[in-house]
Amino acid sequence: MNCVEKSLFSGPSMLPTTLALVDDDSEYSEFLSQYLRDQGVQVDTFGDSNDLLAHHDAYGYGFYVLDLMLPGVDGVELVKVLRRRTDAGVLVVSGRVAPDVFTQVLGAGADMYLSKPVQFDQVALAIQSIHRRTGPAGPQGTVWKLDRRARQLVAPDGARVELSETDVTVIECFLEADGEVVSRETLRSRLGKSSGADAADGLNATIYRLRRRIERATPELVPLQSKSGVGYVFRANLKAY
Repeated sequence: MNCVEKSLFSGPSMLPTTLALVDDDSEYSEFLSQYLRDQGVQVDTFGDSNDLLAHHDAYGYGFYVLDLMLPGVDGVELVKVLRRRTDAGVLVVSGRVAPDVFTQVLGAGADMYLSKPVQFDQVALAIQSIHRRTGPAGPQGTVWKLDRRARQLVAPDGARVELSETDVTVIECFLEADGEVVSRETLRSRLGKSSGADAADGLNATIYRLRRRIERATPELVPLQSKSGVGYVFRANLKAY
């Protein structure tokens, strides 16, 4: 890497801390992931979109780089799934040739599209540009409200999400955390779940069901996100009344 490249990627938060690279071209993934790791990015690679979706923290990465022609879920559909679950940057790098591919990709929710072949430094610059704009702070301008009496979560667009008692307990934990990460241990304790594999699976199922309730009620981005190896965070303003 020459001096010019060093200056492009120096400084804090210029690139995301973690990144998921989803591409079935193993050679391309190997070299691109190594290039990004040399820039200080923690990269996990997936050769199949289903492998990413089956990962225990699929929506916890700080950034996503995707191909379109993938085994499993198609790349455009994968973008849609990610955009429903995370506000992290999404860059599509693909060799798919179609007159409407650019429109499809951006319409699905990707932040940028690059056509293969493309140089690794150009990919890194695109990631940097998107990450600088989207940032790690999340949608703090939106306000979600917990209506304790009605036992509902009110989305910024006014949609109301019916909550179970378990859901309310989880939301109360996020209220107390005030934007900070709530550990899995804290959530399990508040829900009366013991430690162990069964308890972990039960917590994952609880969070999954809550996300699904929110998704069915509103088109708003679900602010409930996981943090790899730590817990969960509600990445939006959350109030209660």
